Amino acid sequence: MHPLRRAVTYPHTILAVPKPNPSPSPAELLARAEALAQTLAARAGAHDRDGSFPFDNVADLRAAGLHLLPVPAQWGGSGGSLVDAVNLLACVGGADASTALGLAMHVHVVGGLAENDTWLAGKFEQLCRAIVAEGALVNFVASEPEMGSPSRGGLPRTTARAVPGGFVLNGRKSWVTFAPALDFPLTTAELDGAIALFAARGCSPGLSLVDTWSDALSLRASGSCDVVYEDVFVPDEWLVKDGRAAAGAGRAIGQPSGWPTLAFAATYLGVAEAAVRELARYCRERVPTALGKPIAELPHVQRNLGRMNIAARSARVILLDAARRWHEQPAARAGMEPDLALAKYVCTNAAVEVTDLALRTAGANGLEHKLPLERLLRDARAGLMHPPQDERAFEILGRAVLG
Repeated sequence: MHPLRRAVTYPHTILAVPKPNPSPSPAELLARAEALAQTLAARAGAHDRDGSFPFDNVADLRAAGLHLLPVPAQWGGSGGSLVDAVNLLACVGGADASTALGLAMHVHVVGGLAENDTWLAGKFEQLCRAIVAEGALVNFVASEPEMGSPSRGGLPRTTARAVPGGFVLNGRKSWVTFAPALDFPLTTAELDGAIALFAARGCSPGLSLVDTWSDALSLRASGSCDVVYEDVFVPDEWLVKDGRAAAGAGRAIGQPSGWPTLAFAATYLGVAEAAVRELARYCRERVPTALGKPIAELPHVQRNLGRMNIAARSARVILLDAARRWHEQPAARAGMEPDLALAKYVCTNAAVEVTDLALRTAGANGLEHKLPLERLLRDARAGLMHPPQDERAFEILGRAVLG
């Protein structure tokens, strides 16, 4: 067995998190993220090389209150919009994509529910108050080894069985981003022939993590482990969605996935923008003895940076346009699937294009760990795997053109 393919136990310690009063505004949270970015970037290389989970980053995110961004203001959060979310996630993504993706999962889950609460009455408020009081982080836990992505349909193999006072879960989930930091892995399970959703506790007895990801190509520090449930007890109060009562309930009919799609896009936009900055810094500082001046003065370097800048800036414009229209025109959301697909496609492919060109421009030095360019290139590739993937985006946009 590969040494990394082992069951591991992570601490699920709820930190003492400052409770700002009043809650910080979205603008203040963005300023805090910008101040924190340099610290996250300085740690990113070591966590990537070691495949270690960035508990230090998680503590800093909580201390800065970034987890409060999507929580509605009436329950102690900042009440941030999707525009606020993409700005913040692009900032963190430019520092450390692994950490940004974990934060993106939390932000899109909570932000989406804040706009479209499909849970049992009072359950979303209950979760939000735990986020504010405990600094809790959440993510949906739905993909399974046998089923793949839940977006393709099918009942989960993970099962829930009613017992006195609650339910017992058994099964295995895969690709659970930020698993070591999740205080509430929101777990889908089959219950009496329907899909139910449970806010299990990350520290529950019988819940364990299997490290299948820390030597992956991309996002090695994202903690995208498998989560194993062996007779994990969940109290009645944390059954948050019961498919037996509302079969097929999910997002509102006709409502595309605005928050997750643009949260992913923003994360990888941050990677593209970081590649532009890092290559520009390297080119200003690199002075070969044979040249006698910085390589930043070479026309081909300037042309390449210009191309990179165009790709990243264009992606930002398209992303922010989609986020603003989603926020400002709720009645138009049902028809925005092509706009969301476009933003995700442009941002993730800009990251791939820009990081590739950055490595080509830096030459052999770009392959070494002393520059972050090789890590940025690897992390950018993961963006292609998030929905909608490119071929699906082409279909969505093509149908829109055809009317």
